[in-house]
Amino acid sequence: MSRAEQSTGEAIVSLLEAYGVDTVFGIPGVHNVELYRALPRSGITHILPRHEQGAGFMADGYARATGKPGVCFVITGPGLTNLMTPLGQAYSDSVPVLALASTLDVADAAQGRGRLHEMRDQRGAAATVTAIASTAYTARDVCDLIAEAFSAFASERPRPVYVEIPIDVLDSPAGDGWTARPRPAAPGPRSEDIAAAVELLATAKLPVIIAGGGACRAGDAIAKIASATGAVIFTTNAGKGAVPESHPLNAGAVLPQPAAIEIIMAADVVLAVGTEISETDLWYQSFNITNPLIRIDLDTGSLARPYPATVAIKSDAAESLTQIAEGLPTDSADVETTARKIADLAQTVKAADGETRAVLRPALETIRESLPADTVVTTDMTLLAYAGNEIFPTEHPSCWLHPVGFGTLGYALPAAIGAKAGVGARPVAAIAGDYGFQYTINELATAAELGKPLPILLWNNNLLGAIHMDMVRKGIQPNAVTQVNPDFQMLAKAYGCQNDRPGSLKELSQAIRDALETDRPTLIEMTPDMMRN
Repeated sequence: MSRAEQSTGEAIVSLLEAYGVDTVFGIPGVHNVELYRALPRSGITHILPRHEQGAGFMADGYARATGKPGVCFVITGPGLTNLMTPLGQAYSDSVPVLALASTLDVADAAQGRGRLHEMRDQRGAAATVTAIASTAYTARDVCDLIAEAFSAFASERPRPVYVEIPIDVLDSPAGDGWTARPRPAAPGPRSEDIAAAVELLATAKLPVIIAGGGACRAGDAIAKIASATGAVIFTTNAGKGAVPESHPLNAGAVLPQPAAIEIIMAADVVLAVGTEISETDLWYQSFNITNPLIRIDLDTGSLARPYPATVAIKSDAAESLTQIAEGLPTDSADVETTARKIADLAQTVKAADGETRAVLRPALETIRESLPADTVVTTDMTLLAYAGNEIFPTEHPSCWLHPVGFGTLGYALPAAIGAKAGVGARPVAAIAGDYGFQYTINELATAAELGKPLPILLWNNNLLGAIHMDMVRKGIQPNAVTQVNPDFQMLAKAYGCQNDRPGSLKELSQAIRDALETDRPTLIEMTPDMMRN
């Protein structure tokens, strides 16, 4: 092919631009380098992580913070296997990520010839953690499969899509037809289903609303329904901030609390929107919903299980909720009684703090007070974040990004980098634990290269704290849960980041404020000793 002709790899970049992609997270290699030929002359910003796992988490954080698909480029074989953990996280948490990977030439695929990066079934591996996994055998296939991905993102439950492109297809002439195609809208509700939902809610005496990640951009309608019916609003972790947690009818993301479960099980109508109501939402073994249940979701499976719906609405959340709100009376609800019930619930939850949460609550309060209300906070699987899921108030949607379903370690830092790339001047902060942070600590280099403020709040107790507690609870002698950590302060310096180790909560507050004013990331190391001062 003469260089006067555009390759398929080059055309992919222009096609992504046409679909509105402005940022790609990826690592070039000998098998996917053709994807990088056109990047310098495109309007796409490319961010180079230090590991494909970082690329996937960055795309995830970008997507959650912006609502737009996150895109990553990886190579054949280990590029895909390194990416599978973030894809699994995005799949379980309903995050739109488009992963474009190279694969071996069409004639060599899975032939066992000892080719570099060879896998027996690369697409099959990707299919275990994605909604769609496809191989493009021609340039036309690439156009079709990318169009399918963006159509799915626009109209279905958002989950990752994987497209693999053989090396010889990437290098082949692109041909024509490289234009973005119209994307379908998410389905709307049937009028009879809206009428049935309105009838149930209008006559309910003790209604409850459970808002999940699928309801993040439907908060106004949720608040109107709650005000019209006197409903208690609960959110899942993914739904935090859909309705401001300062709203008097929002009980927050406290579903695992026994007192919250009691309210839900006593409800005469439950409206569940954009949530599976899964184990990782509730952490409660004996839960059941036996009274009328209204479910709104884009996912057919979620409408059918695990609790049978009285009214099942396969639809965009905002559209359905807006129509329900318009059909309800607005002056009959006893919202004052509901608000008192929620205030009492908050006091019950606080009074139930165990020793660990009693220590962590003041730190979370300090962090909240020190960050602007619209800060995007990415978190890891760590005690500080587990407590924050329930007690860190969030006023805006898509501002508390926690790896819920897959529950992987190492999410916070790369997700924060992706979120920061997406939201620009808005503040972003990360919360990580000392062990999980080391899964992706190398991404400090990527964060430093971006040259933007990023407070990284590291909880360092030299312990796998949650696992230690679980062992004690189950009568297992704690073992393999302590570690000798590196000097995080020196590591931060080595990567070109600012660093701080505050000795008190007051110093923590100042450290966070200072970190927001610098031109680089700041690692803020928190210890149990700090909590006592």
